[in-house]
Amino acid sequence: MPKLIKQRQIIDDHFVVLRKADDGSLPALPSQGDVIVPLASWRSERDQLLAREGAIGVWLAPDEEPADIADDLAHFAVIAIDFPAFTDGRGFSTARLLRERYGYQGELRAIGDVFKDTLFYLARCGFNAFAVRPDKNIDDALLALDDFSDSYQTGVDQPVPLFRRRVA
Repeated sequence: MPKLIKQRQIIDDHFVVLRKADDGSLPALPSQGDVIVPLASWRSERDQLLAREGAIGVWLAPDEEPADIADDLAHFAVIAIDFPAFTDGRGFSTARLLRERYGYQGELRAIGDVFKDTLFYLARCGFNAFAVRPDKNIDDALLALDDFSDSYQTGVDQPVPLFRRRVA
């Protein structure tokens, strides 16, 4: 079973992430089990997903807006944000919008090109779960969450800047 960092612990990942095929077609939906589906699958198979056994998650591509799922947040056990490449940072903004604008409190998972160097910053934006690339060491990645002891700037994890905290 694949592993996942969630709430600063390495756990078994019982969700199956369904990805589009190379031809762009949507994956077949398994009859049961916990799944994370692409936004397009959620849109086209919403009723079927809600009626099936197992937890439901949705994943957003970098060019998809969190506003597209804002009315459905209560249905998701997890929202995953895809990072198809290290150089694509749009998911950081998507995470902050989900946490700060839409008030999402559940599991927010980073998937795709996720590895040690990005985890600290992903957590600052509101991610609390990380599907580390299979070719990277998940134990080393977990240590990256403590790379820095404090931050000057505000973040989802610390809404008060350092200069305000020092005065208090």
